[in-house]
Amino acid sequence: MLAIAPSPAEAEKLSRARIETALRRGGRQRRIASVAESVLVALRVPQLRQEPVVEQAMRIETLAMLGVLNAVCDSVDQLAAALREAFEQHPDYEIITSFPGLADISGAIVLAEIGDDRDRFVDDRALQAFAGSAPVTRASGKSRTVVRRRTKNNRLAGIGYSWAFTAAARPSPTRDHYLRRRERGDGHPAALRHLFNRMLGQLHHCLASGQLYDPIKAFPHAATEPAGAVAA
Repeated sequence: MLAIAPSPAEAEKLSRARIETALRRGGRQRRIASVAESVLVALRVPQLRQEPVVEQAMRIETLAMLGVLNAVCDSVDQLAAALREAFEQHPDYEIITSFPGLADISGAIVLAEIGDDRDRFVDDRALQAFAGSAPVTRASGKSRTVVRRRTKNNRLAGIGYSWAFTAAARPSPTRDHYLRRRERGDGHPAALRHLFNRMLGQLHHCLASGQLYDPIKAFPHAATEPAGAVAA
């Protein structure tokens, strides 16, 4: 939209057909007509204007900034392509991407953060503590509290949230596990963190044993429940 209407004067002259074309060129596939109509209505609302010479200067600045943004986006695409190519050649590629919610980019980030030295983490609990997905139990006298771990690898924790969110988005054993945690009283972030913690332990086991992810072994309750049922 900025490319076809970098100034208010040009925005006023846009037609619905040109807006729809710009939306398609930008990658939008659904609700094109309704979005184009809402954009057209917004552009027709009277706005405060600047002097023509000022608007022209801001138009040039907008196009210059748009050129920089497009160059950055092109560089990101090139880096992503190089990352995929390198990750596909790694011995652990098939194991990592066999997990639901992990694709080329997210899987590569997980590998980069945990490394491929199998002696780095003694067991799955060490890896879970490193990622911050395992809770911390604090005891003092007769009191005992379980709290979220704050000291962690923030990059791994961040991709872990996206990993769990993607894995729980569609009907699957991982979504059943997420819903089960919600039914037990967990909020959305806590349920995703628990799912991430569970899958991270499974990933540690699969990398150590050289096995691909198996949803039946990972979530055995899913195989014993009736179709469409969610256990409490």
